[in-house]
Amino acid sequence: MSGTQREGVLVKPLRRLSQQQIRLIDGISRELLEDPGLLCYNPAAAEIFRAAGAKIEDARDCVRIRVPSSIIDKALDGAPSTVVLGARDPANRLILDAHEPRVRFGTGAETNVWLDVSFEGTTPKFTRQNGSIERLRRAAHLCEHLENVDFFLRNVNIRDAGVTEANKDVNQFFTSLNNIRKHVQAGLTSVDALDDVLRMGEIVAGGADAFERNPVLSFITCVIKSPLQMVDDTASKLIEISKRRVPVVISSCPMGGATGPFDEFGMVAQINAELLAGIALNQLVAPGAPVLYGAVPVRTRLDNLNDMYAAPEVIHYTVDCAQMARFYGLPCYSTAGVADASVPGIQATAEKMLTLLAVPASGAQYIHYAFGLLERTNVFCPEQAVLDDAHIDLVKRTYADPQIREERRQEVVSLVREVMDSPDKTYMYHLPLPSRDPVYARFPLEDEESGALAAAHRRCQEIMELPRTELPDEVKRDIESNIPGMLPATIQVEQGAVT
Repeated sequence: MSGTQREGVLVKPLRRLSQQQIRLIDGISRELLEDPGLLCYNPAAAEIFRAAGAKIEDARDCVRIRVPSSIIDKALDGAPSTVVLGARDPANRLILDAHEPRVRFGTGAETNVWLDVSFEGTTPKFTRQNGSIERLRRAAHLCEHLENVDFFLRNVNIRDAGVTEANKDVNQFFTSLNNIRKHVQAGLTSVDALDDVLRMGEIVAGGADAFERNPVLSFITCVIKSPLQMVDDTASKLIEISKRRVPVVISSCPMGGATGPFDEFGMVAQINAELLAGIALNQLVAPGAPVLYGAVPVRTRLDNLNDMYAAPEVIHYTVDCAQMARFYGLPCYSTAGVADASVPGIQATAEKMLTLLAVPASGAQYIHYAFGLLERTNVFCPEQAVLDDAHIDLVKRTYADPQIREERRQEVVSLVREVMDSPDKTYMYHLPLPSRDPVYARFPLEDEESGALAAAHRRCQEIMELPRTELPDEVKRDIESNIPGMLPATIQVEQGAVT
């Protein structure tokens, strides 16, 4: 099992920043962590930093932590450069190596709105629906069958009757794990549910030891509220997740012009400081625990103050952050493929492809938000996810290694001679052959009569009719018996009562 993983695409990483610029950003981030430092609203986190040698000062309603570089150095020295994210099917696991720019793509954002697509003749009709357990199930089932989805980061908020803060996590993770054999990741609603979620993961993986080798689930924590404020409840979650040594993303999402600088230099220096602070807390609690550097910088629209993902500045921020992660030897959780448009169409495609073509070139190992998101991260549309699967296939082919090797010399010469000796002098009659490069024929969802969206809609319907890859019955019974908080509605849905 040691070498089994999803392949992704190996790139030659774009280096937007020079080494001098990287070291300048690193130095300024460390300076910011000492002055002004972090405003911390979590007493336990403050004590952890105090014990490590940080200076703690009283501030209004909180404390100020002045983090010396020695704490950052120790954290970076101890954090592993390789993180394994497991999966129900071990062939779907991900080995994220900070020193290998192998890019994977997945879903993301806990959207409140599911966008249904239907057709009246050739005219699409869009209907907004609330998120639910059933729609999360459908999203996971869809992503199980989309070839370019490498991991499933929960993408639909469950808002059914009976869902509470106490039971949301177990129902959300169960619904995901029961419908997809790829890695499952989510934020944690309640720290009190952590051990129940981990017990569920152990049951799915085949026991505690199996889960340690093959962690089928992991977590995201946005421990820093920009600018430079450590949040009380999220810090508590990070501390407890870290104690259990489960893979965790330290995520930060400053908005350029609102909670972060517009300027590229200032933005990257600030978000880097915030991520270093979260990684330091993780490593102070559990030295050597698996952690990802999770940069999600955006910019602010000045007309309505919404976040904005489809802007050139966002590419600059994001590519720079991937370089900073590589500099520190940390796997990078990054962002691409979000549209600011509200429905599928030309605008959404253009906005998505802007980042989908640029960010993978950075070599970020783990790119989320890449499937189905519209209206920033507020809407998930399954047809858009199918379209994005085709988009990402194009992107992966774009970044594929050139097959130019000495051992193929005679093959190339022979092909040209073969064509020149033929009466047609046309290469298409001499392709494909297994030993030659694959030929990409056309966009796979082309539909000359009704367009790509209609073709994506048909593909969605085909996938929804495919058999589901549920957990074995004995595993589901074990979960039902041992994990409190499972809703009858969840079990009913998972038995296929709702279609």
